[in-house]
Amino acid sequence: MPPRNNKEDNQNESDNGEEEPKKKKSAKKTGDKKKTPTKKAASKEGDDEKDAKDSKGRKKARHESYSTYIYKVLRQVHQDIGISNKAMSIMNSFINDIFERIAAEAANLVRINGGKTLSSREIQTAVRLILPGELAKHAVSEGTKAVTKYNQSTGTTTKTQSK
Repeated sequence: MPPRNNKEDNQNESDNGEEEPKKKKSAKKTGDKKKTPTKKAASKEGDDEKDAKDSKGRKKARHESYSTYIYKVLRQVHQDIGISNKAMSIMNSFINDIFERIAAEAANLVRINGGKTLSSREIQTAVRLILPGELAKHAVSEGTKAVTKYNQSTGTTTKTQSK
């Protein structure tokens, strides 16, 4: 009979139920090794999200959505109302659709005017063309307010065109 290695001995002994304490000791030793801090454990929380991997060791595909922003706006308007996953999906699709329409219209305006730069002016005109009446007015005022706030925080000034 050929000599057995330690692995086979451990397997056979565990089958017989004789060497249970030895197995517990070895499990305890490997458990101690897992508790030692690693570089990844010491890293920031943001890094953990970036390095998220699936079970096969590949990076997970990113699924970008507006759900966090939709939820924040919902909290501002109605603190006591929630939103279902299906409703969130519909809202996300709606925002993506409006975004694509405005971006396409703004790109057409740049092309028609012979420019090469898509600016806030083209976005504003596209919003006026796509959104109906009062909704367009509110969107333009909110957009203007956001651009002004951004320019003040960065210290930049906008060029005014004289015609």
